[in-house]
Amino acid sequence: MTGTSSDHSVSQRAWLLFGAMCVIWGIPYLLIRVAVREVSPEFLVLARTGLAALLLVPIAATRGELRPLLRHRTALLIFTAVEIAIPWLFLASAEQHLSSSLAGLLIAAVPLVGAVVVWATGGRDGLDRIGAVGLLVGFAGVAAIVGVDVGGASIRPLLEMAVVVVCYAVGPIILARYLSDAPALGVIAASLAMTAVVYVPIAAFSFPTTMPAGRVVASLVTLALVCTALAFLLFFALIGEMGPVRATVITYVNPAVAAVLGVTILDERFTVSMGVGFALVLVGSVLATRRGRKAAPPVPQPAEAGGAATALADR
Repeated sequence: MTGTSSDHSVSQRAWLLFGAMCVIWGIPYLLIRVAVREVSPEFLVLARTGLAALLLVPIAATRGELRPLLRHRTALLIFTAVEIAIPWLFLASAEQHLSSSLAGLLIAAVPLVGAVVVWATGGRDGLDRIGAVGLLVGFAGVAAIVGVDVGGASIRPLLEMAVVVVCYAVGPIILARYLSDAPALGVIAASLAMTAVVYVPIAAFSFPTTMPAGRVVASLVTLALVCTALAFLLFFALIGEMGPVRATVITYVNPAVAAVLGVTILDERFTVSMGVGFALVLVGSVLATRRGRKAAPPVPQPAEAGGAATALADR
């Protein structure tokens, strides 16, 4: 925010950044769905992390944000695996069989899982009655989405989405507890670079044998440069304008953007139960992650929705 932390006004620049982030972190599900029609999930992860790292690593190095990470090697490796390397692969694999709108709506359950993890690991003094009701409402919403609108999908992509949701919930918590004093951009840049290095030999066996279609190449480039590299830079700026707490509101907007884009561009199915389920998830998330009387810290949100960066800034 351009003023002090007590200033409740929001600048025009903040609103522009907020709108941009709502869209930028709402479109990856659409782009992933398009890309995995012609390239493997392994290749997608390599392309996305590799291109993004090429842009962010030099910036982080210039700012001196890489060297301080050496004393956080173990935590950084674990965070990288849980927040990027594993969930991005499973998300791409799941979207080979699930619609982008359904994947986006299921990701909305991350705050619910995050609330459970924080409570179970001692991050809060306890989960009060309203928080417990919020969890029940939220998970009922997830059940409504999955139980009715899977479109005949097998259990495997749903289990893969469950892994993604858990990883997105656990990753930022690791970040907040063990990397709170590490440079934000450095952590993201290093994580992307390490993931890309790991995926080089893995993706080597699934490189496209022919040049992918133009829309696939465009999806991969947009995922890497816009939805990853540029997105984190813009989100750091958004936190500076609005503060980390209000910035996390985009978490609740991104899945809706993903659903709208999937329906309008890919002609995906959207039913009443999906809408009702999503509304229940949002209500449950707000109740489960609200600040209680003991002023417990907010549950970090997923990197796709900006929560990893928020956890770094909210230290």
